[in-house]
Amino acid sequence: MQRSPLKLPDKSTVYENTVDSHSQARDQAAWHVARMPGGSNLAEAEKFCRQIAKSHYENFSVCTCLVPERLRQDFANIYAFSRWSDDLGDESESSTEATEKLHQWRNQLRQCFHGEACHPIFIALRSTIDRTGLSIEPFDDLVDAFCQDQVCRVYTTRVQLYDYCRRSANPVGRIVLGLEQCFDSQLIALSDQICTGLQLINFWQDIARDFTAGRIYLPEEDRLRWGVSIEELGAKSGSIHFRNMVKEQVQCVREMFDEGQALVREAPRSLRPAIGLFLAGGRAVADGIERIQFDTLATRPVVSRIRKLSFVFQALCFRGVEGMIEPMRRIFSKQRR
Repeated sequence: MQRSPLKLPDKSTVYENTVDSHSQARDQAAWHVARMPGGSNLAEAEKFCRQIAKSHYENFSVCTCLVPERLRQDFANIYAFSRWSDDLGDESESSTEATEKLHQWRNQLRQCFHGEACHPIFIALRSTIDRTGLSIEPFDDLVDAFCQDQVCRVYTTRVQLYDYCRRSANPVGRIVLGLEQCFDSQLIALSDQICTGLQLINFWQDIARDFTAGRIYLPEEDRLRWGVSIEELGAKSGSIHFRNMVKEQVQCVREMFDEGQALVREAPRSLRPAIGLFLAGGRAVADGIERIQFDTLATRPVVSRIRKLSFVFQALCFRGVEGMIEPMRRIFSKQRR
């Protein structure tokens, strides 16, 4: 992997507007949105995680309403861990400081899995671990990916980029499946396809924004094959070569979504609506990129609020149908007797 030759912007830099809305101020760091509880009270720790999750993720309440109430706190605990980890990497004054803080965070993670949690997020997460039997590997992979962000800003090959996604995106799906003690290798493989696809379509949506931040996720081998220079990524619109390159990348993502589609039918029933919602959202972003003819330098594609609401409605309907299956089965079973 190569380090970026670009001069990275100062931490206080706000992305500037280009033609459309490429700018978006970052959320406040997790430690600024919730008051740190004192002591090791589980209820206070769980409340802390819920506050972080709701303040950072506008769709958190929507997504959690699609899963059983018994899993909602676990979702908050996992999100708080991921958000805090991400903020340690992005909100530190330098890459050196971020790496040091992430290493300390990883040590606390390992202590958590040894039953020695002291930070409120790990106190809450420990409860989730005890209930579900989750392993440390996906959490450790996430921290490792955030550490990699500090030293690698340009990727040479797709293999290298996909390996990054293996640690930055795939663990989330594995953790979610693990909440229902689902560790089936075939279902995990389907989840990995969806999660990698979601990570990649986010990259292709945000090429201009990431370039401004000093990050280039388009593999060098693809840029060279299509004749797209690094300098072009800072332009206000993309050439035909750039657009064809993005078209190819989006098609690869669509294939990943197709390969992972079966998970919506085969995952634990309680998780299917949420999985379907995320998959529909990823496809919608891919459609948005296609509608602007793959020129994500000129315009950042967005999914309209109405379309988002339609996905939620479909997921809620799906959950309703799924919820009726078992009662109906029992009724017909009794009638046959």
